[in-house]
Amino acid sequence: MKLSILTTGGTIEKTYNEHDGSLKNNFSVLDSLLRQLRLPDIEITHIPVMNKDSLDMTDSDREIILNRTRENMTKSNAILILHGTDTMEITGEYLNSNLQNLKIPIVMTGAMRPYEFRDSDALQNVTEALLALKLASPGVYVVMHNRVLKFPGVFKDREKLHFTKD
Repeated sequence: MKLSILTTGGTIEKTYNEHDGSLKNNFSVLDSLLRQLRLPDIEITHIPVMNKDSLDMTDSDREIILNRTRENMTKSNAILILHGTDTMEITGEYLNSNLQNLKIPIVMTGAMRPYEFRDSDALQNVTEALLALKLASPGVYVVMHNRVLKFPGVFKDREKLHFTKD
């Protein structure tokens, strides 16, 4: 399987700065995360798109994500997008509306706690997303917390801290 992974930042990729105590999107943690998994039949291409908290994303950023997704659809059997959970539903709806006649699955995932934290959900969510990419039909999805949700109508339940569907 040929897989393109687009990284955009978000909580999943926030790192802790010991000097000032801040959590920021400084660099991608994807390589570190993937080293923990056995992925013998996946050829991965990492496409760094941006390193932003999703609350700071603009419509222009979503257009960049859309264009990078389009560029990689013919080179890949599937696309995984690491994205912040706060606006994942907005980007997912945007991709779903602008990508017609999909021939591959596009999965978005993230984390409620940064990958570097001991109690992070990042590894679980990426692992589930990788499996979902092999099994899902073409479309745009959010995969997190043991759920595979296809757009349209996916949203973050801010009270229960998981994604759900209308």
